[in-house]
Amino acid sequence: MAGTTFAAIDIGSYNVTMEIFEITKKNGLKSLNVVRKRLELGKDTYTRKMVSPEVLDELTLILLDYSRIMKEYGVTAYRACAKTAVREARNYLLVREHIRNKTGILLEILSNSEQRFLSYKSIASRGEEFEKIIAKGTAIIDVSGGSIQISLFDKDTLITAQNLRLGLLSISTRLAAVENQTTHPERIIDQFIRKDILNFKRMHLKDRNIDTIILVGSYFTNLVFQNRLDMNKIETREEYYRWYEKIIRMSPHDAAAFLGVGTEVANAIIPMAVLYRRLIEVLGVDNIWLPGIQLTDGIAYDYALKAKIIRTQHDFDKDILMAAKHIAKRYAGNKPHTEKIMEIADAIFKAVRRESVLGPRDRLLLKVACQLNDCGKYISLVNVAECSYNIIISTEIIGLSDNERKIIANTVKYNTVPFQFYGENSDGLTEYDFLRVAQLTAILRLANSMDQSYLQKITDIRTLKKDDRLTIDVTVKEDFTLERGLFEANIEFFEDMFDIKPELKVRRVEG
Repeated sequence: MAGTTFAAIDIGSYNVTMEIFEITKKNGLKSLNVVRKRLELGKDTYTRKMVSPEVLDELTLILLDYSRIMKEYGVTAYRACAKTAVREARNYLLVREHIRNKTGILLEILSNSEQRFLSYKSIASRGEEFEKIIAKGTAIIDVSGGSIQISLFDKDTLITAQNLRLGLLSISTRLAAVENQTTHPERIIDQFIRKDILNFKRMHLKDRNIDTIILVGSYFTNLVFQNRLDMNKIETREEYYRWYEKIIRMSPHDAAAFLGVGTEVANAIIPMAVLYRRLIEVLGVDNIWLPGIQLTDGIAYDYALKAKIIRTQHDFDKDILMAAKHIAKRYAGNKPHTEKIMEIADAIFKAVRRESVLGPRDRLLLKVACQLNDCGKYISLVNVAECSYNIIISTEIIGLSDNERKIIANTVKYNTVPFQFYGENSDGLTEYDFLRVAQLTAILRLANSMDQSYLQKITDIRTLKKDDRLTIDVTVKEDFTLERGLFEANIEFFEDMFDIKPELKVRRVEG
């Protein structure tokens, strides 16, 4: 059976990696070749906030070579992703344009949540093995040069995903001035990282038990856990502690000899070793699973799913919704109201989608907007719209891009304040995306009006779209006068957005 030859390119803080896969319906993903080239891309970003011309030239030469290799393998599709080192550089747009002009490669700069979601998908590509582990209390720890992401699972459910500025480069850069003033740098590092990790535990872990951590890391993670061949490996806490006590007492020269690396690399191991020890201790885990995957696995897996070459039993949209649900819970959202307006909004969305600019992904964004529709009330009962907007913009939701978060934040904002059209306040969105905001807002307003009393009076809802009319037929258990009046107040905006007039039919049942 003919398959797709796909190339996944990961541009990180330390390495530029390309993995070539053969993807078929029968066999799934099969790795054909992995090419990895060392490039200290992150140093420029963390010291100068720029990618220097010299480093950009090196990156260009690497990608030109990768382009040649792709042709040799007959690659029919590819995805090239840049992470923190490019994302946080002030000249990231110039970097992307330079790469496109010189190599023909279209570079995608991932947001943090997109990057971590791809890492998560790379683990999920393990199928039953992954599902079995997350059935218990599990934490996925994804370490990059700039930060770490901790995603907590409890009974197969994603509880939260939080980003901490504790990556190797950020630790090394901020402690460079003091590490040489002590004979025990590991103690300084531990004191530096301890507060953030304990705060994470206090706010998100609480009384949950974590049995296993799954590590998705970089070259340095594999060195720390002696997994240089990137194999599937499980290590106990005791095994790690024994290795840690041994390496922490060595001089950089001895550690380099022991690890089989250069002294500079050995020096970088200490912050990583301390970080992992503190995480293992605070989370109280017994087992560490290194599944032997990289971001390239997640990139390929994501492509294969979207191209419908392979299927998965895992519901990734559910993970995004669960993350939003727990954010709503954190800000004291009203769960019954949220569930009801999500049901109503989904029914309206399905009825009008063919007449709109909205796509399948917008259905998920609408559900997230419903989950977070009144989160701002936790901050202010007066300035709900602005507070909700700021909470959503400031809170990463795993699996959503920064642009998608903006769409959700604006949809929630304009649910309760007068809509500002494109040009009045674009918020960095394109005209097309702002039109999506307008149509999602129209649906959310209509749905919200039908449960404005927060009493969930609707017991059944049916929709019928015919010509330029949308009939919303609801069965209610109580007087619906308030909701009917608020529904009628939102008809004009909905009709303006869809050129469809909604009509409400109410059937009363005696409760």
